[in-house]
Amino acid sequence: MKETPIRYRHEYKYLIDEQILVLLRERIRHLISPDPHTGPEGHYSIRSLYFDDYYHTCYYDNENGTDPREKYRIRIYNANDQRINLECKRKENGMTHKTSSPLTRAQADQLIGSTPLPSGSVDNPVLRKFLLEMVQRQMTPSTIVEYQRTAYIYEVGNVRVTFDTNIVASQDFDHFFQESVFCRPVLPLGYHLMEVKFDQFLPDFIYQNLQLNCLQQTTFSKYYLCRKINII
Repeated sequence: MKETPIRYRHEYKYLIDEQILVLLRERIRHLISPDPHTGPEGHYSIRSLYFDDYYHTCYYDNENGTDPREKYRIRIYNANDQRINLECKRKENGMTHKTSSPLTRAQADQLIGSTPLPSGSVDNPVLRKFLLEMVQRQMTPSTIVEYQRTAYIYEVGNVRVTFDTNIVASQDFDHFFQESVFCRPVLPLGYHLMEVKFDQFLPDFIYQNLQLNCLQQTTFSKYYLCRKINII
């Protein structure tokens, strides 16, 4: 049987201040559609718990630009346990690919507690691979990343433009599913992150209206920023 080729995506990141955020968000909302998951406040909350090994390999791979590299996270939305995913994000040749496995609350609690699941009860390849790495590399929770996201989508090119605000880090792993966790901000006051993701091409009208030729890309991820404040 022929395997389905892995589809990688472009992912551009820009550190922007409050003034530019308001300007670009106002422009883009008139051009492409809001993410259907957007709440009445115009955004939704994302909370992710990342894993790393004893040697902080994922952190240093990110800092050094190791290619390829992977990291695992458990992700929830709006501090709700009704939708829990284990995700593996891989970066290769400057592009990204994400695979995932749904988790039950009980499974997530076990993984957060650094307890591997019985391998015989697992049939998802992403979860199986993570459990193997969890044992072999002694992967444990390393940081929680939380932020509010305003997202817009455009079907042609599978484009996704997101504005991430109030980015905070936490190591309050025991309270991952609570409404709030003890956290600290990771960016200077008034700064936020814009991400532009697409498959093969980015339509010119989006590129021009976001003024991407005038903005400076950043290579640091939200994960890296949140890990860094606990590493240094």
